[in-house]
Amino acid sequence: MAPVSEDEIIRRKLLIDGDGMGDDRRLNMLLKVFLKWCMTDDDTEEENSKMVYERMLMTLAQCEFSISKSQHVLAMNDAEMKNYEQLYREIEYDALAKVIAKQPDRRGMLSQLECLEKEIHSLQQSQQALDSRLEHRRRQFHVLLTSVCELGRILKDEENGDVESQAMDTA
Repeated sequence: MAPVSEDEIIRRKLLIDGDGMGDDRRLNMLLKVFLKWCMTDDDTEEENSKMVYERMLMTLAQCEFSISKSQHVLAMNDAEMKNYEQLYREIEYDALAKVIAKQPDRRGMLSQLECLEKEIHSLQQSQQALDSRLEHRRRQFHVLLTSVCELGRILKDEENGDVESQAMDTA
């Protein structure tokens, strides 16, 4: 058998003793007194026997009181544990409710989303209209440049034609 450490002995003593009120010592003393009382001769020490009997009853009452007290403490601890669990659930619920309350509601978000979709659609229509105008202006500019180039070529041809006709007139 392995040696038991001093801490283990104290731990066992506290487990047996309950709340540390000496219940195990009382029970041991009660047992010793009871055995002694049983072994004594009734005729010789009747007065002493009654006193020992009264002391045993008093010790037994103290043990019963201690047990009752321990049972009440246990019941109170169980009730407190339930209260703490309920309180924890309420605190957790309140924390979740605060987080949820910070978020916008679904109707508000849906109306914002609808407004944004309308705005996007409107901007897309504006972009298409601007792209169409830009393309129309490009075509007009292309026609203008083509006309300018054609006019420049005509003027150049006329100049060349005038220079050639002057050269023929002088020749």
